[in-house]
Amino acid sequence: MKLPRRRFLSLAATSAVLPIAARVARGQGYPNRPVRIVVGFSAGGTTDIGARLIAERLAERLGQPFVVENRPGAATNIAVETVVRSPPDGYTLMMITSTNSANVSLYTNLKFSVIRDLAPVAGVMRSPYVLEVHPSVPVKSVPEFIAYAKANPGTINMASFGTGSGSHLSGELFKMRTGIQMTHVPYRGSAPMLIDLISGQVQLAFDNLSASVEHIRAGKLRALAVTAVKRSEALPDVPTVAEFLPGYESSAWIGLAAPRDTPAEIIDTLNRETNATLEEPAVKARIAELAAAALPGSPADFGKLVADETEKWGKVIRTANIKVE
Repeated sequence: MKLPRRRFLSLAATSAVLPIAARVARGQGYPNRPVRIVVGFSAGGTTDIGARLIAERLAERLGQPFVVENRPGAATNIAVETVVRSPPDGYTLMMITSTNSANVSLYTNLKFSVIRDLAPVAGVMRSPYVLEVHPSVPVKSVPEFIAYAKANPGTINMASFGTGSGSHLSGELFKMRTGIQMTHVPYRGSAPMLIDLISGQVQLAFDNLSASVEHIRAGKLRALAVTAVKRSEALPDVPTVAEFLPGYESSAWIGLAAPRDTPAEIIDTLNRETNATLEEPAVKARIAELAAAALPGSPADFGKLVADETEKWGKVIRTANIKVE
C-alpha cells in the first residue's frame, strides 16, 4: 500500500514543483474544445449535482463547455475505467468520490488503481453522515445509545444504503470504536433505506445528512450525532460523534481527478479555477443547501485526502471482513 500511496501523493505534488512561468506558458491553449466530467452515478444525486455545479462555472471561467457524462454501474468502477483509459490531455476528467477510496479494498480484481492511475486535481465538497434512530428507540444521545445497545444485544438493526457504502463503513467504524453489536441490513440506496427506517422496520442508520435532514426536522427520525469533525450548520444543535468518541470521523466527499500523466499546467489551471468557483457566494450557498461544505485546496491537499481515506477505510474493510457480491 505504501508505494502506490507515495505515487499518488507524488502526482499530487507535481504541479507545485514546476516553474510558474513555464506552467502558464504551456497552459495558455487549454481548453480549446469541450471537456467532459465523468460521474459514476445516475443524474440527480449529490455527486451529479456537484459535478454540474462545477461544470457550469468552469465553462464560464474557461470559455469552453464542461459536459457532465453519467456512467453509473459497478459502484463507479465503470466510470473510473473509462477515465483512466482516456488520453491524459485534460479533456476527460473524473468526479472521484469517497466511494472510490473504499473500492480499492472492496474489489480485488479491478483493472486499474485509483491511486496509481488518477492524478488529483481539486476537492469540491465534503458532507457528513448523520447517526439517526427511529423515535421508538429510547435514547437521545450517543452515550445513551451505546449503553442501550450493550444492554440489549442483538436487537439493533443497522440499515445502510449498500454493503461497502459510506453508510455501511461509518457504522462498522462506530461498532469497532464502541464494541457494540448491530445487525447490518443493506439496501439499494438511501431512499428505500429511509422508508424502512421511518416506518420502524430498522432501528438505526448512518445516512447522508442531505437526504435525512428534513425527516429529522419533521420529527420522523431522531439525530444523535453527525460524523464530521465539526458540527453541521444544517443541524447546529446536534453534536458530532467525535465529541463522545475522540478521533471518529466519516464523511462523503467529491472532487476532480484526471488520468495520470495529465500535464501539471492543466491540473494547475483546473485547480485554480475550481478553488475560485468554490469562493463564489452563490456556489457556497448551493453547497450549503446540500448540507455540505466546500473543499478547496491544492492538488496535493486533495491527493493526501484520497490517500488517507483509502488507507483508513481499507483497515475497516479488512477488520470487519466486508465482502461485496
